[in-house]
Amino acid sequence: MKEKVAQLIDNLEEELRQLSEEIYENPELGYKEFKSAKLHEKILEKYGFEVESGYMGIETGFRAEYDSGKEGPTVAFLIEYDALPGIGHGCGHNILGTTSTGASIVLKSIIDEIGGKVVAFGTPAEETSGAKVIFADKGAFDDVDVAMMAHPNFAYNRSGKSLALEPIEFEFTGRTSHAAAAPEKGINALDAAINTFNNINALRQQVRSDARIHGIITNGGDAANIIPEKAVAQFYVRAQTKTYLDELVDRVKNCAKGAALGAGAEIKISNYELNYDNLVTNHTMDDLFVEKLIDMGIPEEDIKDPREGYGSVDAGNVSHICPTIHPYFDITNDTNVAPHTREFASCTLTEFAYDNMKKTIGALVLTAVDILKDKELLEKIKEEFEKAEK
Repeated sequence: MKEKVAQLIDNLEEELRQLSEEIYENPELGYKEFKSAKLHEKILEKYGFEVESGYMGIETGFRAEYDSGKEGPTVAFLIEYDALPGIGHGCGHNILGTTSTGASIVLKSIIDEIGGKVVAFGTPAEETSGAKVIFADKGAFDDVDVAMMAHPNFAYNRSGKSLALEPIEFEFTGRTSHAAAAPEKGINALDAAINTFNNINALRQQVRSDARIHGIITNGGDAANIIPEKAVAQFYVRAQTKTYLDELVDRVKNCAKGAALGAGAEIKISNYELNYDNLVTNHTMDDLFVEKLIDMGIPEEDIKDPREGYGSVDAGNVSHICPTIHPYFDITNDTNVAPHTREFASCTLTEFAYDNMKKTIGALVLTAVDILKDKELLEKIKEEFEKAEK
């Protein structure tokens, strides 16, 4: 099977390079990835997928499906293609999406003899308010047995953790007055915002070491001689589990409510972006993927432990619905080249990156093949998923 998969990838290589490079040359921000989405849809349609554009009401989202017509599991690959402002594909989503699309096409080429279904999800805007959150909330992954993707990086890393994230906005309303002539007639909304930060800074002493709280003031008044009537603060609250995040968010909200009460201001609390759940890696799947990477020619010693999980990814929301992996593959051959840089973006076009893309596609496909063939393996994967802390 490995030789067959490798040959299928070789046959597809030129088209995959073209796909990645065309998306690289036309970087598009989240929910504006019109050309990028169409490029993925076009190649998937060419290879026999049934494509639903504008999926779940998101114009640049899509769902592409191929059903073998035989009973078996549903395997999903997650495709990303949004760029970063100013630096284009500094997170490598051009090659990430190409890897997932390539894996989808190769698996489709052999799934008729195995049975099951392959689904490729085009998921916009991972860098901001990720569409996977919306898809997950609307049931897109409810009939998926396993989901996979692999992210470009400066090394090979196993799939690990990410932090659950809730973005909170506090809008404080007070009353204006002349800050020198009649300060006693005003209610200072900015005081409430500042004291929210002070309260949260005191709270930090009692939070877990893996939690993160960081924020900014986006509106603090208009002039120094006017008591601010409006003040707005935005925070990201993160934690390693959704359960602890919910607890911590309540405490952060109480910090803001107390600050508003102390200043005499009114408070409005809202979410200004979508919530990201923590990534729950399925270790049975991840171990299998690593085994297949080695089969594809990646030295075992080059595959590192999971990255420290202090960021947040919208694949986390998928991992709360079905068994999921989100490993990393090396495109730089240089640990000094970090993601979210122009240097990292340029690495996506190198022969080193393309060679590792092919090996990663192979590992994803071979992982899927084992899951499609082995009912006991899938049962083990699902048993781990049910028991995992979320």
